[in-house]
Amino acid sequence: MPLSPDAFIHVPMLAGKIIEPEKSAFRISLASFEEWDRRAAAAGRDNWRLSHQDREATRSAVLAGRLDADLWVFAYGSLMWDPAIHIVEIRKATLPGFHRRFCLKIEIGRGSRKAPALMAALDAGGECDGLAFRIPASLANQETEILWMREMIGHGYTPVFNPVITPQGPVDALAFVMNRSSPQFADVSGAEAAAIIARGRGRLGTNREYFDILAEHVHLLGIEDEVFEEIRSEIGRLS
Repeated sequence: MPLSPDAFIHVPMLAGKIIEPEKSAFRISLASFEEWDRRAAAAGRDNWRLSHQDREATRSAVLAGRLDADLWVFAYGSLMWDPAIHIVEIRKATLPGFHRRFCLKIEIGRGSRKAPALMAALDAGGECDGLAFRIPASLANQETEILWMREMIGHGYTPVFNPVITPQGPVDALAFVMNRSSPQFADVSGAEAAAIIARGRGRLGTNREYFDILAEHVHLLGIEDEVFEEIRSEIGRLS
């Protein structure tokens, strides 16, 4: 089921810029974990992820009483161009109380043990401009199961509901914010972040590619982001 043109009514500049869910590598299934577990075992990594039971327990707790209505999700990183879930409406959105920061250090995906990557996360303070996606109630259960398998692999994020401001009115949206108690939290400067991003590389590609695609979407939405500009400047200096 492709994304309907109606989903882009509020953001026509993004039509053709968002990967269709069924074409996304992040439309994860339990079978995906079987392959990842084999790779982790071969690399000598034990307990590299949450168990399926623990992950589902967090989903049940966070979404209790919410799966019988349409569900909003706040997107600020790769979800903006590759959500991997079926949505019926997209709005520009601002999340108060958190800002976009490259502070999630990973050794999978676009990173590895030899060349870890830094991904965007929501850290406390300020505000963050991004997108709000609406999942219809009829799909909320199955689509959040996929979303949880993508975002809640480990302990890097904490899922919370927060008020989000959109031009069409406020909504209560699910957001995955940085868990500062996680060993994946990287409290680094812009210069340090740029150095990691410039080197990061994994099975899904380079950290720099992720940064550039995210920068493109931030630009398309007319978002002014000092974090991006600082890191972009530092990466340019390193090149």
